[in-house]
Amino acid sequence: MAWNEPGSGKQRDPWRDNGGGNGPSPDFDAIARRVRDFLNRLFGGGGGGIGVAVVGILIAWLAFDSVVRMPANEAGVVLRFGQFSRLLTPGINLKFPRPIESMIRVDVGGVRQTNDQVRMLTKDENIVLVDFNVQYQVTDPQQFVFGVRDPDATLGQAAESAVRTVVGGSDMDTILSGQRTELMAEAKKLLQSTLDQYKTGIALTELNFQNVRPPQEVKDAFDDANRALQDKQKIEEEAKAYASQVVPEARGDAASTRAEAAGYKSERIARAEGDAQRFNLVETQYKAAPEVTRKRLYLETLQQVVGHTPKIIDFSSGKNILSLPQAPGLAPGVTGTTTVVAPEPNKGGR
Repeated sequence: MAWNEPGSGKQRDPWRDNGGGNGPSPDFDAIARRVRDFLNRLFGGGGGGIGVAVVGILIAWLAFDSVVRMPANEAGVVLRFGQFSRLLTPGINLKFPRPIESMIRVDVGGVRQTNDQVRMLTKDENIVLVDFNVQYQVTDPQQFVFGVRDPDATLGQAAESAVRTVVGGSDMDTILSGQRTELMAEAKKLLQSTLDQYKTGIALTELNFQNVRPPQEVKDAFDDANRALQDKQKIEEEAKAYASQVVPEARGDAASTRAEAAGYKSERIARAEGDAQRFNLVETQYKAAPEVTRKRLYLETLQQVVGHTPKIIDFSSGKNILSLPQAPGLAPGVTGTTTVVAPEPNKGGR
């Protein structure tokens, strides 16, 4: 039965008036029968149950395939008839069902990694084994899916090429010494440049040389050379420590010697100046009274010479005896006075 019969003069809505004006609420059983009859006509007689099931499955499949829930750590690359259409953001998204649109999920939140071991030749023609590890993340899902055919394999080959370039341009000692960090940074920079050039949508997070060692065939000889290098470094450090201890002491001794020399110089100059002034004073007194000055100088000289001995010195055959007081510097246990018997100085000054 049609919804609108010709010649009725008005539009009839089976969902509101049950086919006739202002009647009671719609009869759902009648509606179901009409739908079943429509499906029977559509699928040819007795296939109504199968048709309803097929239509229900089709509707459910369309609803299920059109609603996509994307977690925060993933991105969806939507393809419309095989061509890139758009990216799905985290959350609930809608798309056309397959085969109109399909979607590829790409993990953009996790950190991926690859490991490899390569045998390579250094700049000084030594062979080394290098175990390296590369960690990376996907920053551009579109480039990651369409930039290269196999992004992981491409990354492994590019990483090996970058490591070979860096190791091949360095000496063995440089690779095995503390400069390994600089080499890893250089290899990481070179690898990232290659990945950007190929538009892989990959960003490196780490590139590490986990183990760098010589081949097993020459390991013993290399260990001996390495121990010799360590002994050399140890001796150099000990020499530096000894130099840092001895050099300040030597400088201190030199400064002390210079200070003593300067003091001795000042003392000798002052003493010489004092002797010169004293000589000038004696000269003045000698000019005023030559005889008295001569005799006084003679006696003072004898006192200085024999003032520290208890012996009697006779230069006059017992004619002249002078008794002088004991000098303060007399040896311990010596008492009395020091007697000097000396000839009277020549009046002529000889």
